[in-house]
Amino acid sequence: MKDLFDLTGRIALVTGASRGIGESIARLLASRGAHVIVSSRKIDACQAVADSIVADGGKASAFACHVGEMAQIDAIFAHIKSEFGQIDILVNNAAANPYYGHILDTDQAAFDKTVEVNIRGYFFMSTAAGKMMREQGGGVILNTASVNGIVAGDKQGIYSITKAAVISMTKAFAKECGPLNIRVNALLPGLTDTKFASALTGNDKVLNMALRAIPLGRVADPDEMAGTVLYLVSEASSYTTGACVIVDGGMLA
Repeated sequence: MKDLFDLTGRIALVTGASRGIGESIARLLASRGAHVIVSSRKIDACQAVADSIVADGGKASAFACHVGEMAQIDAIFAHIKSEFGQIDILVNNAAANPYYGHILDTDQAAFDKTVEVNIRGYFFMSTAAGKMMREQGGGVILNTASVNGIVAGDKQGIYSITKAAVISMTKAFAKECGPLNIRVNALLPGLTDTKFASALTGNDKVLNMALRAIPLGRVADPDEMAGTVLYLVSEASSYTTGACVIVDGGMLA
């Protein structure tokens, strides 16, 4: 029987892959045969992950890209086109959440940074990858959104708003790109033990309140998000597009 999770020969770009959920995704996709381009803002951190993947027998390379900067988006896709000639999988995972506090006190700098990375960055990463996928006959885009895109997180207003936009973006791209054999889906993580979520997981009062709302009674490990991504970018989900899969320990149940 065909291995539906085999990614041999696929070129996968994972943003925000130097740590946390992105790193777990990069490692799992590489373990299934993909050549993973590990990307985040800092090349040294990306290279460390890529080197570790290679040491474990996988295929990986590193390329720095701040998805909030349009010139850097152009640069990474020029590199991919020159180096590999194709892109089969794009995982938009990089995100910004610089402000934790009351929504009325959100300053413009925090607003702009969050929107530039979480909305504009995802949009133009997707259009750049999508154009290459259109030329080659298909591909898969996976967006990391959040359960906050469905139920806004307290003191996480602008972040929640941008993640709601990612959910809508996923559906819009899926609708228009389906005829091009480009599938577009989203992962909606719940509370996960990452540096990114440390404002929540590092505050005992906030953490205990959150845990009471999670039926599984614990915070997720980043590796527990990667399996859903593997499903959504592999042939196992060949008839799935526009899906927004919640992985939150039952919180929204």
